[in-house]
Amino acid sequence: MNNKDFKLIVVEGVDSSGKATQSALLKEKLSAMGKNVVNVEFPNYASESSAVVKMYLNGDFGQDPNAVSPYAASMFFAVDRAASVKVTWKEFFSNGNIVIADRYTTSNMVHQASKITDINQKSEFLDWLSDLEYNKLELPKPDMVIFLDMPVENACQLMASRANKINNSDVLDIHESNWEYLEQSYNNAVFVAKKYDWEIIHCAKYGKVRTIEEISHEILEKIQKVL
Repeated sequence: MNNKDFKLIVVEGVDSSGKATQSALLKEKLSAMGKNVVNVEFPNYASESSAVVKMYLNGDFGQDPNAVSPYAASMFFAVDRAASVKVTWKEFFSNGNIVIADRYTTSNMVHQASKITDINQKSEFLDWLSDLEYNKLELPKPDMVIFLDMPVENACQLMASRANKINNSDVLDIHESNWEYLEQSYNNAVFVAKKYDWEIIHCAKYGKVRTIEEISHEILEKIQKVL
């Protein structure tokens, strides 16, 4: 997919930062402008390819996310992603579409790299991850990554009102239920977003979450660069 004839825009952020909401709104606004737009979401919980991802997030390998190697956990998500892009959603990634992804390869950068504190080791892991997903698995690179910078305290307030995406219950997965891990992932996400020059949207100001429409409007302005 190196010579792709589509645009891939990724909406990334920590848990409960508004990725699904903003992805849906972006599709709605671009479609109203006459664009061919499709939405995808990772992990693809509707596919059998997400089976090991579900096991990991449900705590089958341990309740502490840090107990699972970032290399191993990244493989769980990368394999699901490759299967979804190349089989389930193959037609989406073609024909001049604009593909809006709620999470992508970038989520491994956000969540799994957060398990590594040493900067040199983190950099080594990120290089390995890039090679795995973009070269070995031949996944398309994003044209733009929108990072929803939602502070953990605000994200947790929003998380309290939403259901678990795996089983549609109020039981949080091992990432969502671990405050220390959420903080760890957020701090790493800010680091990664700056390192890779993602477009950063500050979702809260003065401790208060901005309105959905304010954030959506800023995203629409940002993506004009790649359309």
